[in-house]
Amino acid sequence: MRFSISRLMAFLVAFGVVLAFAAGAAFAQSTSGVVGGTVTNPNGALMVGASVQLENPVSGYARSTTTDAAGQFRFNNLPFDQYTVSATRNGFSTDKKQVQVYSTVPMSVAFHLEVGSVTSSVMVEATADTVEQDPTFHADVDRSLINHLPVESPSSQLSSIVTLASPGVAADSNGLMHGLGDHAENTFNLDGQQITDQQSKVFSNQVPASAVQSMEVIDGAPPAEYGDKTSLVVKLTTRSGQGVTDPTGSVTLSYGSFGTSNAAIDLAYGGANWGNFIAIDGLQSGRFLDGPEFSVFHDKGNEENIFDRVDLQLSHRDSLHLDAQYTHSWFQTPNDYENIGVIDPNGNNVGNTDQRSKIGTINFSPTFTHVINNEAVANLGFYVRRDAYNYYASNNPLADYALDQQQETVSQFRTLTNAGIHGDISYVKGVNNAKLGGSYTQTFLRENDNIGIVDPTLNPACVDASGNPISCSSPGATANPNYNPILAPYDLTAGGTPYAWHGRADVKQLALYGEDQITAGNWMLNLGIRGDFYNGLTIQREAEPRAGISYNVKKTGTVLRVSYARTQETPFNENLVLSSNGCADPVLFSIFATLSAGNCNAQAVTPFNPGFRNEFHAGFGQALGGHFVINGEYIWKYTHNAYDFSVLGTTPITFPIEWASSKIPGYALSAALTNLKGLSVRFNASSVAARFFNPQLGGVGATPGTPGSNFPFRIDHDEKFNSTAHMEYAMPFKKSLYYAFNWRYDSGLVAGASPCYNATDPNSACGGTSILIGGQQYVDLSGLSPDQQFQAGLVCNGVKATPTTGTGSSVGGNPEVCLASQLTSRLIVIPAPGAEDDDKNPQRIAPRNVFDMALGDDNLFHFGDHERYKIAARVTAINMVNKYALYNFLSTFSGTHYLTPRALTAEISFHF
Repeated sequence: MRFSISRLMAFLVAFGVVLAFAAGAAFAQSTSGVVGGTVTNPNGALMVGASVQLENPVSGYARSTTTDAAGQFRFNNLPFDQYTVSATRNGFSTDKKQVQVYSTVPMSVAFHLEVGSVTSSVMVEATADTVEQDPTFHADVDRSLINHLPVESPSSQLSSIVTLASPGVAADSNGLMHGLGDHAENTFNLDGQQITDQQSKVFSNQVPASAVQSMEVIDGAPPAEYGDKTSLVVKLTTRSGQGVTDPTGSVTLSYGSFGTSNAAIDLAYGGANWGNFIAIDGLQSGRFLDGPEFSVFHDKGNEENIFDRVDLQLSHRDSLHLDAQYTHSWFQTPNDYENIGVIDPNGNNVGNTDQRSKIGTINFSPTFTHVINNEAVANLGFYVRRDAYNYYASNNPLADYALDQQQETVSQFRTLTNAGIHGDISYVKGVNNAKLGGSYTQTFLRENDNIGIVDPTLNPACVDASGNPISCSSPGATANPNYNPILAPYDLTAGGTPYAWHGRADVKQLALYGEDQITAGNWMLNLGIRGDFYNGLTIQREAEPRAGISYNVKKTGTVLRVSYARTQETPFNENLVLSSNGCADPVLFSIFATLSAGNCNAQAVTPFNPGFRNEFHAGFGQALGGHFVINGEYIWKYTHNAYDFSVLGTTPITFPIEWASSKIPGYALSAALTNLKGLSVRFNASSVAARFFNPQLGGVGATPGTPGSNFPFRIDHDEKFNSTAHMEYAMPFKKSLYYAFNWRYDSGLVAGASPCYNATDPNSACGGTSILIGGQQYVDLSGLSPDQQFQAGLVCNGVKATPTTGTGSSVGGNPEVCLASQLTSRLIVIPAPGAEDDDKNPQRIAPRNVFDMALGDDNLFHFGDHERYKIAARVTAINMVNKYALYNFLSTFSGTHYLTPRALTAEISFHF
């Protein structure tokens, strides 16, 4: 068995080397560090076989090794963090030291063991290893937590882990996460490669969680090396096979609710100077996406993923690292009740809506690192990443019609290709930890869209006396005064064909930066400057100073910190060309100006300009004893040219939108109880306001808030409060048996499309649904279909909406209204009559508590003394009480989606 695996790993390494040099000796930087050193005895002689342990109790990261024949030890691929390193041997004392790994420059630590059992340490305080002095607020997550965390979304595990394990993140549907009040302003830094394109189920395929060793989630002011999308920076350190002299890995099988099955294998193998890690997994599910109904309709999907990392130590100064990934996903767009048995314009049942998507992701990122001397390391990198997105309309395009939701049929083939090179030089000496670097990225956008009208009422040539579409040869027919002849060839209800549109653009970005972390006694100072040069559909240059300072009160275990950053916020690349230039096309202008799903105006023809932001942070860290630490941060961000998205009908196709500005204040908290007699707890909480200001400057989509005004409005990912508590307990009678529990509370995102009553406030969205009948306040529900009322959980005077029957009644000639005082919902918080304000008191999704749990055993049986082989099993329950709740309702930016119903999964794995 070992022989065959060795041959397989040798082949994979050789294959990776060929790829790397075939790319023209292109290289990429690393974001992990190295700690090495020696262990000596009382006489100063080097000790062979001494045990060395390295750990961070907060993140849970831990590794161990023994000194070699030269009395030396080495830990490679360490995530940037602070660690406690200890050395010991039978009959000798234990020596402990604290090291801060914030650079690729290797660190050297010397241990000196005395005879006896006395423990010596360079740490003055017992709390020194739990509270960090770094001025940048962040959360650390290690594989030990990833392995046991009950995860909601198997096809977007990274997003789920970040949402559950770090503060400041509002959860949304389909793996979307809103970091600190922004939509998808996130950077995933993968071993030095910065990925800023959207990472969710309906945009791109993520790196599998099985490939991740640890992650650092930066909520604070971003260091100068990060740009483009910086509201949340997720630094990923992948797993490596270097130093794993025996083949190590696992084979996992699972099956659960909705026919969800998963098969995965990972394998690490290597030597002192080389290593390979490979992870392969496949997933299929009957509920791949979050749908517009709690019940599941037309929601199958599958995903196949392969990730490979190769490490080669070419010499004592040079090393090569390669990441390669291919992922394929295919999934249906979930239907609602109105997509079942669609009736065409002639009254024929054309079947169910059958819209589908396919995404293929390829990523290739080699790495070369050169150690210049004991104080300096150089990195040079290259990467290519390509997302190919296919969206397929129903075989019968007329089946794509959905009453009051989608009046068009759409298909799309879109590619987004990033190619870039980047490099840096790190220098560590004395109080300085400096880095100087730069990057150049070119993003190739190719968009191909086909769109046709499937609603006969949208552009009829003739109408009757009531304005209803009618054949022009029918008695009483008159010409439609709003008829648009430009659309006639593309009206499928009148024999037309879809309109084909093609767009392309190349976005070029150059960045240069310098930063230095200065440590002087109890003070730590981060200074940096970044220059961004954006050349896309528009051109912009931005100088961005970054600064942070912290002070460590060691006697009390307290760290105080403040920081500032100026950042450039670039437009989203997905459908950027269509959203920027589509309205200049006469056909698309007519379609978008007519469809309820979007609009075109004079500003929308203008290409997007990157925004710029000033953000301020102030916070603290506090250790209590040796097992508890709490961190808090206040955030204030002001952005000129702020971005979000608009959704096209019921499709997952979205368009970037730009507003004049946004103001985002809030706070984030994190607390951790490190392992205390088998119990560990992590708690995260945040409150972030996302206030946006009209006018809309560009993009295809309806403007929320009060059009034509500069009144602020809360965008749909604004949330007053959310929190996550994760508890894990290892049973005292069997340490491998554990119980993990999540409690997630969300106060609810903004739901601005909910009907309400307010006829006086100029900054209220209720004007269109507010009616006075006989002096009484009524809410007009006729703009919502019965199923939309059902999705919102609307109840009028005790009468609940159903998928086929609305809750309102006819009063005074109004077809469907409800007394404002009698309109309620258990899924949406509807403000009291006269109280709704788009800024101060908007409609919101109802608060919810969701509970997840996992019960597992990492070693069911015992195979000998060394435990070389282990069989593990666990049972996971997501939304264990089957909470019936919404993520959002008719959001301008993502539509309507329900939470995952209760999902049970059984898993068994073999570890070797």
